[in-house]
Amino acid sequence: MTRNKLYYLLLITCFTGFIYFLYNNQSLPNETVRVCLFKNVTCYPCPSCGTTRAIALLLEGKITASLLMNPFGIIVLIMMILMPIWILVDVVLKMDTFFNFYIKTELLIRTRWLAVFLIILVLFNWTWNIYKHL
Repeated sequence: MTRNKLYYLLLITCFTGFIYFLYNNQSLPNETVRVCLFKNVTCYPCPSCGTTRAIALLLEGKITASLLMNPFGIIVLIMMILMPIWILVDVVLKMDTFFNFYIKTELLIRTRWLAVFLIILVLFNWTWNIYKHL
């Protein structure tokens, strides 16, 4: 993937995530909007179920509650804040620091031991979400 395509894709993804988060937090407290296709079809939560609620808890300063809701929340929030800033700096300064970081990270994640470890973490989180009845 080229640098520009990656940057556009990530910026659109972050922008969509911000819009979804703002929309979800504007809904009424008793209103449940289920966007998760997996949960709608199977009635079981996916590994990322609760991430939006975890981000909302983080923004309220409830770090422990956020981590208990879904640890992916802190990762997603950090990525949604840092990626657009880093990409913008790269574009303005005509650099490739984020793109190079992305390529190195992708190569690292493709190593067998790390990929297996990350898959186990996702499966553990998924099991935990099912146990919590998210």
